[in-house]
Amino acid sequence: MKTTIENPFRSFWMAGFECTDQLNTHGDRVDFLNVTSHLDLLEQDYERITKLNMRVVREGVRWSRAEPRPYQYDFSATGTIIETGRKYGVQQIWDLCHFGFPDDLTPLHPHFTQRFEAFCRAFAIFYKSANPGSVMIVTPVNEVGFISWLGGDVAATSPFCHNNGWHLKYAYMKAYIAGIKALKSVDPDVRIMTTEPLVNVVADNGATASEENDAAFHHELQFQVLDMLCGRICPELGGREEYLDLLGFNYYYDNQWIRNPHQILGWNDPVPHAKHQPLSELLYRAYQRYNRPILLSETSHPGEDRPLWIQHIGKEVVRLLNGGVPFWGICLYPVIDRPDWDDLGNWHHSGIWDCFGGLPGQMRVLHQPSVSALHDAQGMTGQADTQNAVRKSYQINTNHEEE
Repeated sequence: MKTTIENPFRSFWMAGFECTDQLNTHGDRVDFLNVTSHLDLLEQDYERITKLNMRVVREGVRWSRAEPRPYQYDFSATGTIIETGRKYGVQQIWDLCHFGFPDDLTPLHPHFTQRFEAFCRAFAIFYKSANPGSVMIVTPVNEVGFISWLGGDVAATSPFCHNNGWHLKYAYMKAYIAGIKALKSVDPDVRIMTTEPLVNVVADNGATASEENDAAFHHELQFQVLDMLCGRICPELGGREEYLDLLGFNYYYDNQWIRNPHQILGWNDPVPHAKHQPLSELLYRAYQRYNRPILLSETSHPGEDRPLWIQHIGKEVVRLLNGGVPFWGICLYPVIDRPDWDDLGNWHHSGIWDCFGGLPGQMRVLHQPSVSALHDAQGMTGQADTQNAVRKSYQINTNHEEE
């Protein structure tokens, strides 16, 4: 049986507004839609991105804010964002849990799954009433692999555990899958976009066989979330191949490293490390593994190398497009600057617009070298995308079991 997966996106280049509402390492709630003044400057931010030919954005519902009391919901801020998107012709991808959840929950709480399931259903009902006729694109939980490590292994966010990453990941995926079912019960045509980190973990030159095996094991861990989602592992969670829809991968300058001792593999070194892999190769292997359309759901670089990074990403993606891979978009994340979760005075300068905390309205300052690089990269990818036969839809072979 063949199933056609349609490309729902209005533009190839996308913008991401940092929307985490998590507890940071100090136990303090950080709400980045407010920290960056995005909610206050919503119309101006949307006007900014449309001028750069970006008509798709990643936005956050912020579970911790939208469910102030158990099973009672306030989607007023989400409604304002939806209305603004409609006004400016901007399509939205919705993160339901971007690292944050209500104060009375953790992923290990017995009520976490049922609360998330109810939250997903409530959001879907609200969205369909607020934006009838539009395609609903949802990321149930952002970067499960990363947040499971952050909160489960290094105690840098809730539930502040050590050596408990697998149990946290299992709990998140139980809720994730239940959430998809709830979304589909309201809208069977909902599109699910995963946003997992894409990494390359290797052993150093001259490593022992044991060290090589250890690095290979940790490299493989990046695929556990998607394997759980489609039921290849932990089938008791209810994962299904059909839940693999739009596969987003988050990739940054430090996503390739030597396992032990830890060392980042530089992406722009004069002499590249022998084990550094081209991004196009990493993405192609992920595509081959799952046979689904792929995209870069997050990418950026801090500081002065931003323009070089955008050019680098563009060239790597062109290689995929020229090879006929169903690659459907690049999301610059964050498009507006953001500070560090654990130090709100430390702004990363990683967006197309710099944001200077403390100034009125968190004033945006356009980083012109990044804009020039973006225009060049848009030209490169636009030409290749036009020639890509699978840019609009993609057919996969499926053998679904009946419920």
